Amino acid sequence: MTNQSNSVKSIDDKTLLNPQLRNLLFYTALLGVFILLSSFRSAQDTFGFYSLLPVILTVLTAVFTRKALEAILIGVIAGLLLLDPTSLFSQLGLVSIKVLTSETIAWIILVCGMMGGLITMLERGGSVLSFSDFLASRIKTKKATLLTTSALGILVFIDDYLNALAVSSSMKSMTDRFKISREKLAFIVDSTAAPICILVPISTWAVFFAALLEENNAVEQGQGMSLYIESIPYMAYGWMALLVVWLVAMGFLKDFGEMKKAEIRAQNGQTKPEGVLADGFDTPNLKKSSPLMGLLNFFLPMAILVAASIYYDIDLLLGALVASAFTMVFYYLQKLLNFDQLVTSMIDGFKIMLHPLAVVCAGFMLKEVNDALGLTSYVMEVIAPYLTKELFPAIIFIVMAIIVFATSSSWGVFVIALPIVIPLAHGLDMHMPLVVGALLSASAFGSHACFYSDSTVLSAQGSGCTPMQHALTQIPYAAIGALLSLLILLIMGFYFS
Repeated sequence: MTNQSNSVKSIDDKTLLNPQLRNLLFYTALLGVFILLSSFRSAQDTFGFYSLLPVILTVLTAVFTRKALEAILIGVIAGLLLLDPTSLFSQLGLVSIKVLTSETIAWIILVCGMMGGLITMLERGGSVLSFSDFLASRIKTKKATLLTTSALGILVFIDDYLNALAVSSSMKSMTDRFKISREKLAFIVDSTAAPICILVPISTWAVFFAALLEENNAVEQGQGMSLYIESIPYMAYGWMALLVVWLVAMGFLKDFGEMKKAEIRAQNGQTKPEGVLADGFDTPNLKKSSPLMGLLNFFLPMAILVAASIYYDIDLLLGALVASAFTMVFYYLQKLLNFDQLVTSMIDGFKIMLHPLAVVCAGFMLKEVNDALGLTSYVMEVIAPYLTKELFPAIIFIVMAIIVFATSSSWGVFVIALPIVIPLAHGLDMHMPLVVGALLSASAFGSHACFYSDSTVLSAQGSGCTPMQHALTQIPYAAIGALLSLLILLIMGFYFS
């Protein structure tokens, strides 16, 4: 009888100590709290401070579990329970359909899939290897490798998606050779993605924001791009992010925190972090060309991609379609890959992008929930009384960066926020280029720091680490750039007062 009791007790102890069961009970209780909170407000009440809770839960869950997708979905469910716990599944279905049928998400899926297919073709056709061999014969140090990676990031300025995927996939073999961690590669790539795109007026960011500024009466019709160009010197975070990257690449800013751990691991021979099952675009090439032809096979599709995107009014989707079609014909004529291998490469490229696309789609679902809760409007209402002419740029930078981080939407959030921010700026007779510079700085920093933003997820995928591994190593460096930017915006605010 005693043995039987001990056996039962042992089974119970194991069950109680089961981490999966413990986590399930914890999250169930946590979501129960959101159901309880939803009962404390009437249908007429706004959500107020409650609108912040799903994002806070998402961030805390991500830090605890180090898994981006699961954390976002927990935040989505919590927000839907806060909205109406009696219609959770119907709301979840409606939000999912709204996100997946939106023009923005369709564009992102097609662009990322096409880019994934194009990069896979370049790898299997041997051109990425040829490019790596070309660099290997000329780059002899770790510092030169990091500087080359950052320089490529600056050159690929047309779009942060192109930057995140193309630069990371083409530089992995070089960074592996010098025992540079995949996390540091992702940091260098991501830090020259959104930050550099805001500084160049020939980019998808510039086209979008110039039109948005005109729509919200920040400037007269037809003058949006002129205002954008005037604002470039005031886009503090773009400049500071590039400065931080240069300091890291030169070795003046030493590794610390999670990045130091990653670099120690890489120096011991393990550049890829733990938990990365499929290492992004690391696919074997099927045939190798001559060195000169291999370089041509790499640079020509990239040149076609950039040229076609510019020709079609900075549309990366049409650029990717043209470049993919060109590459398939170009490689087929050289007999690098047969037709079946080319089609398989495109399909495999789409498959590689499924997980990062799932994270991005989940992030947009969280944005929809945040919009329904009125998060952006609530935050803007709270800070409006504290806005002065001197502090306006700095406060707007902080608040908008937090909102962009919370929603993972570096573009969509401004559709809601600009109709509030621009009238406030006009009311205080603000120097508009400085205001736009603060807004773009906030957009770049929020996107750069957010662990489930599109540029962060794509940089991680292309480099061969998880979004959370990338985010945790990158955030301290992004924070340095943000603090320097905040100081600059404070000084400029008083200067123009």
